[in-house]
Amino acid sequence: MNAAPNNRRRRGWYWSVLVVASLLLLGSIAWVVAGGVSAGRSNGSLPGGSGYAAPGYGGSGYGGPGPGGSGGMWGRGAGGGMMAGQVWSPGNGVAVTTIPAARARASEAAASRGLQTGEVIQFSQNFYVELKDSAGESATEVLVDPRTGAVSTEPGPAMMWNTGSRTAQIPADRATAIANDWLKANRPAETAGKAEAYPGYYTIDTVSGGKTAGMLSVDATTGQVWYHTWHGTYIASEDA
Repeated sequence: MNAAPNNRRRRGWYWSVLVVASLLLLGSIAWVVAGGVSAGRSNGSLPGGSGYAAPGYGGSGYGGPGPGGSGGMWGRGAGGGMMAGQVWSPGNGVAVTTIPAARARASEAAASRGLQTGEVIQFSQNFYVELKDSAGESATEVLVDPRTGAVSTEPGPAMMWNTGSRTAQIPADRATAIANDWLKANRPAETAGKAEAYPGYYTIDTVSGGKTAGMLSVDATTGQVWYHTWHGTYIASEDA
């Protein structure tokens, strides 16, 4: 006589468990989606919706030593330490204070990979070094830590956009135009210089008042823009 009530109670329990599990699953999906959006996008976009204003660098997500950064996954906070990522050569503890010294560190690190140094730029936070292949084509970009001499792949485009292929859907002149559109909307005091082609993207020095001000990159497939806010203030440069 108690079979029917017991069955109803079991069914009610099963439905309760199912509802709770469904709510937990929906909550997990919403959390993942929200997290992906916040980590993958930041401020600044181009006309047409293609914008990538260095997620985390000056925005939210990864931190960084540049303006707005607080030292995070790829950043270098007040406590010091080289940016995480693809380390080419660990630091030897000797401070690097000149462009020739930075070039020597980068050359030593790149030699085993058959690469050589091109342009070297000294910023207040690091030394930027262009690396070229045996044909003289720009291959990748590295940073030299001025405090330790460590050499690492530059965060951002060099890590995430370097496809290894030199087939570009967007030509250099279009990349320059995209960069100028983005600068006009986001950093109106700066204009784009010459676009240097890397496998999968372009890197462009920005100019203000006739002098180098900073740097940005443009994805050669999507046209997304990534401003390099982790360098700090421009000091000097030397091309090989």
